[in-house]
Amino acid sequence: MSAETPRPLKSEQMQATDEIAEVAPGVYRTQLPANITGLGHVNMYVMEDERGVAVVDPGLPTKESWNAVLQRLGQLGVPVARVHSVIVTHSHPDHYGGAERLRSESGADVITHRLFRTFYDPTEPPDVDAEELALMMRSPFDSPPWGGPAMDMPWQRKVKLRIGRAFPKLMRVPRPSIRLSETDRMKFAKRDWMAVHTPGHTHDHLCLFDPETGTLLSGDHVLPNITPHISGLTGHGDPLTLFFDSLDKIGRFSDEISIALPAHGTPFTNVGERVTAIKDHHAERLQKLRDTSATLGRPATVMEFSTHLFSPRAQGSMADSEAFAHLEHLRLLGDFERRDTGDAFEYVLRD
Repeated sequence: MSAETPRPLKSEQMQATDEIAEVAPGVYRTQLPANITGLGHVNMYVMEDERGVAVVDPGLPTKESWNAVLQRLGQLGVPVARVHSVIVTHSHPDHYGGAERLRSESGADVITHRLFRTFYDPTEPPDVDAEELALMMRSPFDSPPWGGPAMDMPWQRKVKLRIGRAFPKLMRVPRPSIRLSETDRMKFAKRDWMAVHTPGHTHDHLCLFDPETGTLLSGDHVLPNITPHISGLTGHGDPLTLFFDSLDKIGRFSDEISIALPAHGTPFTNVGERVTAIKDHHAERLQKLRDTSATLGRPATVMEFSTHLFSPRAQGSMADSEAFAHLEHLRLLGDFERRDTGDAFEYVLRD
């Protein structure tokens, strides 16, 4: 019997190359290595102007990624000292990893959304109300609220050993010097970019839109082929509803977007179609949970529902986290009932 033909890789899964392309006026796409679940690279965009460059999402906190940052800047003829701004779209390590080192070596501003905060450094950002604080991510090192194992994170052992101590240079969490709110504007690549807050994938996800050229820096919010992970590791609330609302926000002006520059995968132009497809994907998952509960005819744990929602190769703590986010969404809609057994949450479709 012949071996099964492997599926072609999606653009988000492709390994990083040293290819550099100008994808919008004064905006260059470079790729940094990121061999993490379902991904092969991070796009670091370099935006050139008379002051030097701004970089977006400077990769993982690893030596390999940092060396790639230096190499890509070198290919563009940009010394580190010419980096005046580091834009971090959200608080995941594959996006902020090189930010603090760039800041320390160039004096660059670190620019994030107002609510930026990582689970490695739980210091509260300024002016956060109780509702916003509840939406921030819990520590993945703690037991999850639904029961079951804690998240299995890359470099987890090294980070756990350093909680409460000084991080090594590559693992330092960036301290934002500029925190943007909705519709704030800043100039990069000689044009004004508007901040668009798009919570869901994380509480602090930031997109930037340039209305002059119709360019959207979409981070992980809208990707060309895959759907971003929606985590259940928030304190309270409904991250899936936040994500749907944020998708609708982008959808409302998608006709004005000529090109989207994602954090993973190739730039794309069909933003409105991708918004609809991503929402449809999650609607199918929600219906799958309803159908599964009806078939089981009994309460089931998040971990059991996860086995019905995800393929065997995708099983694990991240799948459980996303299953929990979907089950909580259905509970808050009134479709499901949740029971606490003491060891784990169980869910069942309401009669």
